[in-house]
Amino acid sequence: MSDWYYMNVVLIQTTLTTLLLALSIQVPLRFGVFSFAGVGAFGIGGYGGAMAMVHLEWSTWPAVAAGALAAAVVVFLLGLVVQRLTGLYMGMATIAFTLIVSVLAVNGGDATGGAGGLYGALGEISMLQIVLVVVAVVAVLVWTEARGLGRRIDTVREDPELANALGIDVNRYRLMSFALSGLIGGLAGAITTLLRSTITPAEVNFHLVILALTAIVVGGARSWLGALIGAVIFVWLPTWLSFVQEWEKVAYGFIVAAAAIYLPNGVLGVAKDALHRYRTREERARVAVLQEKS
Repeated sequence: MSDWYYMNVVLIQTTLTTLLLALSIQVPLRFGVFSFAGVGAFGIGGYGGAMAMVHLEWSTWPAVAAGALAAAVVVFLLGLVVQRLTGLYMGMATIAFTLIVSVLAVNGGDATGGAGGLYGALGEISMLQIVLVVVAVVAVLVWTEARGLGRRIDTVREDPELANALGIDVNRYRLMSFALSGLIGGLAGAITTLLRSTITPAEVNFHLVILALTAIVVGGARSWLGALIGAVIFVWLPTWLSFVQEWEKVAYGFIVAAAAIYLPNGVLGVAKDALHRYRTREERARVAVLQEKS
């Protein structure tokens, strides 16, 4: 077991940081906000953490905290600006925000390292610390899925007008989703950067949007557990497909397309449906036995 762990430690770390990235996109979707600002937050957190270490000589976790908080503040301010947008227009605006972050990084001069990126930000981050961060984030999201708050969030997503009629401040909830998205995305970016010791503008681009969105769609968009399933699948899938060699990308694309068509509620949705059918069948069998005895 220990040999397997040390052989795959980088993949495990990547799975956890990819989970955080996916959650930064999933959180706004749960609130009914079609936002990809979490990917821009990934870039802000990554560059913020790296600059704090390289230029200010901060230690690892203060640098991570600075990057994550900067991302949360910036994405919250973005939410104030674009809160009146909905649907596709919101998505386009937040993708533009991500591209702007990348452009600013390219033109940031010595502060960001320019087009070549920023190097030398090697943090001291253990696997236990990453796990604790992920557990803390998941605990907050589980709380948002709890009965009372979870029902309010579902109402905000499914019927904003009804939510307003019930006295739920829809704008406040949506702004909260931006702040959470920015904080989680910033954590993902800062931890990823300080593990690799470098960040470049090319890493903060549209491909991260595709990765995060695909992970939560295939895994399941309504719960953190779906994001975890998606992160595991898409981090480890290239390893599992290594036997097909040059056909790897074709097989990867085929699996993604098949999942999108045949698993509309994600892998988690299929598992929940199967569990529900099993429990229903068991309950019917129990009722039938009781009727026969009576």
